[in-house]
Amino acid sequence: MAIPVGSKAPDFTLKSKQASGLVDVKLSNNFGKKNTVLLFFPAAFTSVCTKEMCEISAGANNYSALNADVIGLSVDTPFTQEAWAQKEKINITLASYLNKQVIKQYDVVFPMLAGVGDTAARAAFVIDKNGIVQYSEQTPTPKDLPNFEKVKETLAKIK
Repeated sequence: MAIPVGSKAPDFTLKSKQASGLVDVKLSNNFGKKNTVLLFFPAAFTSVCTKEMCEISAGANNYSALNADVIGLSVDTPFTQEAWAQKEKINITLASYLNKQVIKQYDVVFPMLAGVGDTAARAAFVIDKNGIVQYSEQTPTPKDLPNFEKVKETLAKIK
């Protein structure tokens, strides 16, 4: 089960490949400034994950208007994430949890997905400016998408 609402969000520093090269994505950089939506997904270049990240990218302004950054997290290398983002025009920050520590901290491990190894279960978290989890959802299966309306409702309340 994903960590519950009211929990202190585990901080992390993960790698992301951006135009400037490899950069660190640190959750606590947003603390005191803005809210953060964390979207854990199993793997790039898969149909459901592509649908999810493309839909989020298309509506990224909705999250910015709610004073939130969106970070997509997957087991893929930052280089794979970059290639996927370019191919699919994904414009949110993607971060690699290659070492799998973060999925353990957030308790969203999906063991042996399709026999290839541990990945994240599909999950969504809203972390407020103080680093507290305000919304927590792990979907029943990797094919199910999080309830993005509830994510936005939560953001609107804590804006």
